[in-house]
Amino acid sequence: MRIILYTGKGGVGKTSVAAATALRCANMGYRTIVLSTDAAHSLADSFDLKIGQEPIEIAPKLSAQEIDVLYQMDKYWGKVQEYFRSLLQWRGVDDLIADEVSVLPGMDELASLLQIVYLAESGKYDVIIVDCAPTGETLKLLSLPEVARWYLTHIFPVERVAARFASPFMRAVTDIPMPDDELFETIKELIQQLNRMAALLSDTETSSVRVVLNPEKMVIKEAMRTFTYINLYGFSCDLVVSNRVLPASVNDPYFAALKDAQARHGKMITESFDPVPIYQIPFFDREVVGMEMLHRVSSVLYGEQDPTKVFYKGKPQEIEKNGNGYILKMKLPFADKTDVHLTRAGDEIAISVGNFRRNAILPRALATLEVKKARMEQGSLVVNFA
Repeated sequence: MRIILYTGKGGVGKTSVAAATALRCANMGYRTIVLSTDAAHSLADSFDLKIGQEPIEIAPKLSAQEIDVLYQMDKYWGKVQEYFRSLLQWRGVDDLIADEVSVLPGMDELASLLQIVYLAESGKYDVIIVDCAPTGETLKLLSLPEVARWYLTHIFPVERVAARFASPFMRAVTDIPMPDDELFETIKELIQQLNRMAALLSDTETSSVRVVLNPEKMVIKEAMRTFTYINLYGFSCDLVVSNRVLPASVNDPYFAALKDAQARHGKMITESFDPVPIYQIPFFDREVVGMEMLHRVSSVLYGEQDPTKVFYKGKPQEIEKNGNGYILKMKLPFADKTDVHLTRAGDEIAISVGNFRRNAILPRALATLEVKKARMEQGSLVVNFA
């Protein structure tokens, strides 16, 4: 079983990359499904086929699904949302507004991602390709099971007993909606499913997150932020895909400035994501739509390689709690401490080693702290924040 999630800023072409990868996997004989968790589905447009909310076979050994967010929300979050809605309505909030705000930010996509658990446990597929919604915030949501596990173990039993004893008294003095056993069971089941999803996605032999970007400054910055959180939350990024790179054969003067900019940004991509492999896809002369063009993309991207292989193992960055501060560890093999120079601007940190340079975006927990010291330790740069 392999689970590969493609993430990136909207418009970079990650749906095309996900679709091309799925097609290649199916052609190699793997039972493959590709699904989109993005509310603005474009998977059907990429294949130029009709795809619905249930898995359908679109080619030999290849199935596809565009997840119905409303259905998934009702399935996984409906009972809890109903209770929140009743609380808001009790406080006099308009019914329509209560219906909208009872959905916590990100829960719609998280509910969609729970479909991964169902597909993985079905035994029907060897490879699951996920075209994620265009945001790195999804990765933060995947850390919820850690919090949820603690809540379920320590707080949940107390709240459940308290609610059971308080309900008769509260109903006698107020009409505030009270949680019942069915609601608690729903929360318990939801947390357990989140735990199973987290276990699947944090298994680096099974799951990988792949970042798709374009050689543009704003896109790279967002991809760097996503990359930071992939490492922070213990997920594995084994590949970065730089899409829509102008081929060297393009010599039209009209594109000269753009080629120069892409060359500069290509260096920035290397500085930001090395040692994770960076593969390129050229800017094609036709729109990437339909099976023929997806075949072209997969051929250029993977060559003779198997897309399901783990292209990189390890964590280029690690962040650990250290007393009142944090430690950032960044791999810099073969570097000497006398060659290392560190500069910082806001939430971005740049490390220069001789003629090489590494860039990283700091998570919010570190962005407001000061750098106290830095040292080389067993091939890694260790930076103390306090």
